[in-house]
Amino acid sequence: MNELLSADLAILLIEPSPTQRKVIAKELQGEGILNIDFADSIADAKKQLADNIPDLLISCLHLSDGSAVDIQHYINHELSEHSIPFMLISSETRKAQLEIFKQSGVIAILPKPFNKLHLGKAINTTLDILSPQELELDLYDVQDLRILIVDDSRLARKHIRRVLTNLGAHRFTEAEDGAQAIDILQNDMFDLIVTDYNMPQVNGQELTQTIRNSDEHAHIPVLMVTSEANDTHLSNIMQSGVNALCDKPFEPETVKKLIYQLLEQ
Repeated sequence: MNELLSADLAILLIEPSPTQRKVIAKELQGEGILNIDFADSIADAKKQLADNIPDLLISCLHLSDGSAVDIQHYINHELSEHSIPFMLISSETRKAQLEIFKQSGVIAILPKPFNKLHLGKAINTTLDILSPQELELDLYDVQDLRILIVDDSRLARKHIRRVLTNLGAHRFTEAEDGAQAIDILQNDMFDLIVTDYNMPQVNGQELTQTIRNSDEHAHIPVLMVTSEANDTHLSNIMQSGVNALCDKPFEPETVKKLIYQLLEQ
């Protein structure tokens, strides 16, 4: 497969403000992206999506007939077979308001206003998702890796699985929370566990502690995906025996580096 370039991307930008559309389009053009379609509402976006599926959908948070939550729900459920990468641009900073996007597989959340670094990183994430590049390991065949994905969000599991599939992995088992993961570990062995932190019943930290106290599974590397930003809290998570932490949104290049470090050390 030829490497996909930013200039190859087709983008649908959903933004009701003509001024903001111009500003965002200018920044996209600065990244070499010229194939940009525009929508100013959810209804308009749905109409365009019925005719053409973009490589990337970018939306502001608030729209006249709903919000980006409604757009993301639509593409994740009505257009799920296309797995359209979704990027949010918002001035919202409240964690509770953004958490729904972090838990549902958004590839990036850009602040408003955003800078060139923010946008470039998000575009690179999109290219990583759309252009699979197999992870090369010395000690493992990535296609044989047995990976347990633990997350209470089906959409988050789907996004994690897609990123890992693009790296060449295809042997996955999924658990909806830590309790189910512990049950699965009673019967199966894994080479890597990727787990969310915030989950009902048994969270990621408690799951990791259980794994580290197990004679059979204590050696398994654990990559924890979390939207937690508090340094003290992250320190407590690391003390539970987690091998590596990765922020939500789940960035392919970061994950690739972390998995390489975990499995080749």
